[in-house]
Amino acid sequence: MGSVTYDFAGETVIVTGGSSGIGRAVALAFGGAGATVINADVRRDPKDVDADTPTDEAVDATAGRGEYVETDVSDPAALSAVVEAAHEFGGVDVMVNNAGWYNQASLFETAPEEFERIHAINAGGAFFGCRAAAADMIDRGVAGTIVNTASISSSHAQRDQISYDATKGGVKMITRGAALELADHGIRVNAVAPGQIATEFGTSVAEKEAAVDAGDMAKPIPLDRLGTPDDVAGAVLFLASDAAGYVTGELFYVDGGWQIY
Repeated sequence: MGSVTYDFAGETVIVTGGSSGIGRAVALAFGGAGATVINADVRRDPKDVDADTPTDEAVDATAGRGEYVETDVSDPAALSAVVEAAHEFGGVDVMVNNAGWYNQASLFETAPEEFERIHAINAGGAFFGCRAAAADMIDRGVAGTIVNTASISSSHAQRDQISYDATKGGVKMITRGAALELADHGIRVNAVAPGQIATEFGTSVAEKEAAVDAGDMAKPIPLDRLGTPDDVAGAVLFLASDAAGYVTGELFYVDGGWQIY
């Protein structure tokens, strides 16, 4: 099969939640393509068991440049601040609103403060991340790109995660609404929708692998394996690149075919 390479040299990319998991893979992929990558996360140290250096240092070891800005995406002012910080490197060209939080609770078990927190991080982080990046792109006259991290839960309800599903459904519509409003400025907005990915987000990798092996899932995965963070990173780079220049407002599933059924 053929291989794909991307060139983001001279561009600045912000990745929220870039310290671990999917965000770290996305940051490293953009670094490998020559970008300056700002990891905007509440913590610098990775949580991945196989990662022993912060993402910004790992990016420095690629063709790109890595930076870290402590960022709580539930705070709109913090998102504006990290976009402002990108001016040191020419300003944001690609915004990846990836940071997220997961809770597992039923309709009756979800506490009001948990509901508010998960919406502030997942939906609010995407909404205000889009707004801060887009406002800066418009001010600078840059036709940049925005990629949000949605989920298979954007379209499919799963038991005992009603509040999480609600936030990811919100990310889907934030993506479409922003794409519509920003099209006149040449700014494209899309989202990736990961399925079961081999990260510690939500449940452990071991638990996810056991569920796949046992067929103990809400629906089977046609490709019969967990996805990897790199699988998602490849989709993000595609959507951010000129190869997707006529694509906006899309929800791009990266789920091994899970949504087919």
